[in-house]
Amino acid sequence: MKFGMLHLFENPAGRSEQQVLKEEIDLMRRAEDLGFDSVWASEHHFSEYGFCASPALTLAAVAPQTRSIRLGTGVTVLPFNHPVRIAEEIALLDLISDGRVDFGVGRGFQPIEYRGFHVDQSQSHEIFDEALDIVLQAWAEQRVDYPGKHFRFEVEHVTPRPLQKPHPPVWVAAVSGDSFGAAGKRGFNLLCAPTFGFYGAAATRMIKRYRDGLRLAPNPTVPRDIGVLCMVFCGETEEQARRDFTGPVLWTYRTLAKYIAPPPGQHVAPSYEIYEQLRSICASINWDELKEAGAVVCGDPDSCIAQIAALKERFGATQLLCWTRMGGLEGPKVTHSMELMSKHVIPHFKAEEQSAKA
Repeated sequence: MKFGMLHLFENPAGRSEQQVLKEEIDLMRRAEDLGFDSVWASEHHFSEYGFCASPALTLAAVAPQTRSIRLGTGVTVLPFNHPVRIAEEIALLDLISDGRVDFGVGRGFQPIEYRGFHVDQSQSHEIFDEALDIVLQAWAEQRVDYPGKHFRFEVEHVTPRPLQKPHPPVWVAAVSGDSFGAAGKRGFNLLCAPTFGFYGAAATRMIKRYRDGLRLAPNPTVPRDIGVLCMVFCGETEEQARRDFTGPVLWTYRTLAKYIAPPPGQHVAPSYEIYEQLRSICASINWDELKEAGAVVCGDPDSCIAQIAALKERFGATQLLCWTRMGGLEGPKVTHSMELMSKHVIPHFKAEEQSAKA
């Protein structure tokens, strides 16, 4: 099990954007010193839910301040970006970081963002598939000849090329069942999120669709990774952890529910289904239900270890993406949680891993 930190750059009232930016980048830098394996920057637009408009640019600021930690885009929203430009920027980041990039991609799910970029959300599957094809073609062939429905162009010489060969690892964020199956068939690593309603029997079915898809992928015997995104907070005691984390969890769910609500008279899957789930969560935070679902990992170190072990068993997770700096949670509290994870939780799983190899 590996451990990453996810950052959305949320901005509740009270701090300037520059203050939030500097705090987030400092937390990303400190993650390496505390033994985390990766940091991930998540693309969002047009709201206080997150203002990291460019994961690649953000991670380029982190790269010179770190040495070995992996730098993940968690995720780059392909329908909002020109795919050749993304191929160039991710390759450049890979060169800057000496080959430490993980390329996480997704379709996004907030109608406010699709409206802002004048992109038809109902076409997001097709746009995403074409864009990802173009990025991979640019890296493999250094040229693009793509006669698609949404992208039709030729580019003779795409540079630079990424340092990692054949390209940085690709991670696909999946929400709907079709996305799980498609990610598996193409042989990509998986990003899933119990935080967004991915739990219970439906989650089991979706993981099965991913694994079934992997059997049809190129090189099906090559191991793939499953990353699980959860709200994570480790405290000295269960009571203290819940006390510190309740406000940020509530703010996040209520803010997210506000921005993914479908436009009047419209049904935009899968965001509508997520909206219904989040609306019920917002009515009453039930810690036991959220922990049972894996949406939140919260408690003292021993409790966090048990919850993470359950996620590992349930989903076959190979990496946990810890979403801790959320909802305006103060930097010192985020740091203390990271320190407790570093001292107690991460070593437990590293020792377990070493024991399995012995």
